[in-house]
Amino acid sequence: MDVITLSRWQFAVATLFHFLFVPLTLGLVVMVAIMETIYVRTGNEEYKRMAKFWGKIFLINFALGVVTGITLEFQFGTNWAGYSKYVGDIFGSLLAVEATVAFFLESTFLGIWVFGWDRLSKKFHNACIWLVAIGSNFSAYWILVANSWMQHPVGYVIRDGRAELSNFWAVITQPFAVITFFHVILAAYTLAAFVVMGFSAYHILRKQHISFFTKSFRIAVIFAVVCSILNIVVGDFHGKEMAKAQPTKLASAEAVWKTAKGAPFYLIAFPDEQNERNYVEALGIPKFLSWLALGDKDAEFKGLKAWPKEERPPVTMTFVSFRLMVGLGFLFALVAIIAWFRRNRPEESRPLLYILIGMIPLPYIAVSLGWIVTEVGRQPWIVYGVMKTADAGSKIAAYQVGISLAAFISIYTLLGVACFALMLKFALKGPEPLPEAEK
Repeated sequence: MDVITLSRWQFAVATLFHFLFVPLTLGLVVMVAIMETIYVRTGNEEYKRMAKFWGKIFLINFALGVVTGITLEFQFGTNWAGYSKYVGDIFGSLLAVEATVAFFLESTFLGIWVFGWDRLSKKFHNACIWLVAIGSNFSAYWILVANSWMQHPVGYVIRDGRAELSNFWAVITQPFAVITFFHVILAAYTLAAFVVMGFSAYHILRKQHISFFTKSFRIAVIFAVVCSILNIVVGDFHGKEMAKAQPTKLASAEAVWKTAKGAPFYLIAFPDEQNERNYVEALGIPKFLSWLALGDKDAEFKGLKAWPKEERPPVTMTFVSFRLMVGLGFLFALVAIIAWFRRNRPEESRPLLYILIGMIPLPYIAVSLGWIVTEVGRQPWIVYGVMKTADAGSKIAAYQVGISLAAFISIYTLLGVACFALMLKFALKGPEPLPEAEK
């Protein structure tokens, strides 16, 4: 393999591994903050135990997210020096704000929250976890703004052979970035909700801490219903924005080769990249894609043949990943709605509880598929329409990247096994028992 391909593989491995921990962190910290708020308002000690129990799972994810995020950012210098030189003025400023403002906010108050139990007033301690939640989500916004600029570059000028920032406000407020943020955040909250529901279902089935985990279940199911349904709506807006900002990505996600008015939406298709056509066209819904993406059933939808071959993204991976992601999104909404009607006495719905346990990995798969669509569908561009991935690499030997790639895979595998084993251990063990004086 050449150095660019190996560097892409290394970045993909690091990104997908990093994002195994980020979504649960983003969603769980908000639920923990809500649990502690209920404790502060009601004085019910069970909610304090809940905040501590789920907070422990949050801390494990937070630690791994920080470690893997730092190594991910280093790759812009080690593997993608051409990219950093060309757009560092823009991309670097966004990452700098994320690190110096958002990350410091969440990490500082997280330390206070961890060591402040029974040392601070209840209200101030509760405020600390809310500041962590705000900082975590604020941090995600800056990262997603940086990624969105790569997807849809705005607010820049080319000067002396480099892209330079000309309108910071345009970069951080562009619709593509705002919609992407809500799409990712809602997916993260949905993932966290299904993790909490899944582990709560495990304990309810075993008739352990029924009151404790029924309350956890109720909080999570609210998140699951609201966020999974909203994300379908936001996903539709995201698709429409993609049609304007990244038409080649949407064409590959839908496996559309020929430009047509009133383009059909294919429920199932088998993209053939060599012959550039679709099979199983009988399963298409007439004119639905033009209406869905462009808001007009008779609108012209540009197919991939409208662009040169060298500017088309890989179709098969983008198409399949997109279909699976969307299908899982609708599944989450359906299961969440069913769980909502069983929220008061979940122990009476044993089949549902088994389903929820089995569904714990599915949101992780869905968010990974989303990133595959995002990044693979952008190719061959590293900055859409501005800089190609082939021109963005560092001038290093392929064997050097091969060695670091092997090291990443080995170390991340060990870290992943250790992290998920630790998380599983605490989740299955359940909360600490009440002190004798409080029983």
